[in-house]
Amino acid sequence: MKKIVTFGEIMARLGAPGYLKLIQTDKFDVSYAGAEANVAVSLANYGMQTDYITCLPDNPIAERCIMDLRGHKVGVDHIQRSGKRMGILYLETGSNARPSKVYYDREDSSIATVEQGSIDWKEILKDADWFHWTGITPALSENAADECLKAIKTANELGVTVSCDINYRGNLWRYGKTAAEVMPEMVAGSDIILGNEEDCEKVFGIKPKNFDAEKTNGSVDQSAFRSVCEQMMLKFPRCKKMVVTLRGAINANHNTWGGVLFDGKNLIESRRYDITDIVDRVGGGDSFMGGLIYGLLHYDNDQDALEFATAASCLKHTLKGDFNWVTAQEVENLMKGDTSGRVKR
Repeated sequence: MKKIVTFGEIMARLGAPGYLKLIQTDKFDVSYAGAEANVAVSLANYGMQTDYITCLPDNPIAERCIMDLRGHKVGVDHIQRSGKRMGILYLETGSNARPSKVYYDREDSSIATVEQGSIDWKEILKDADWFHWTGITPALSENAADECLKAIKTANELGVTVSCDINYRGNLWRYGKTAAEVMPEMVAGSDIILGNEEDCEKVFGIKPKNFDAEKTNGSVDQSAFRSVCEQMMLKFPRCKKMVVTLRGAINANHNTWGGVLFDGKNLIESRRYDITDIVDRVGGGDSFMGGLIYGLLHYDNDQDALEFATAASCLKHTLKGDFNWVTAQEVENLMKGDTSGRVKR
């Protein structure tokens, strides 16, 4: 069985119930969230062997988080118990014209204060087939960025496939360096790169012509992103596949969703989903990445891999919380066109 290692921060997610704003609520729905953990959970749900690497303090909240990951069959044996606090994510779910909002309280979290050299990447990656990271980790602190770069370089040395989700979060880059300064060296070590139009533009200055994510009205010309993929692969020659997720936002409850994959020659487009009555879109990109990794490891063609990723993410929009609780069979059913939602008996 293929083994996938992911590295990044997991937080306690405190969400206002229903569609309440944070200032309205006196209680929270508690769950756990983090881009790389979300990917690991997706892959574990599909039956893959995973090893999630992070740092968590030695307290009951962190212990409960580890129990939650273990319940999803995510590998937790290499989680480092260090630091003083676990990061927190506060969420209010938007409706119609009011967008969802995320607020972070993660400064000086355990992973941000990770001690250099404390993670034995050669030991962790020695039997791995895949290593996944996102641009959130290097945004947290210089220590986290250095440790992530060390993991990427070790994976390269060992011949482990490396995937990256650019995942630009402008508000997190606060320690004196910008994403444009830090990210290029890290992305250069990645074989598979995932991004959206904002990621590529904000970090690398690469954008599609005549496209504005705020004015899609649900309609996105997928072929317009060929130039983005070509520019990214030219900038990062190690990259074998460049993937772009395409979200058309009609309102907070109604999005269109799809993706494109470029292998250096051919641009492959996924089916386009019209997602109405969205339950929770947070974690949608991570569920796409988890589906993409699974698809690339299980199918013999990129089209099926891309369709699996897109369908998996479409289903995630129907689930509360960051984690995508669906099985590979459920994703494949949607790939085959089963969108009826009829009761299964």
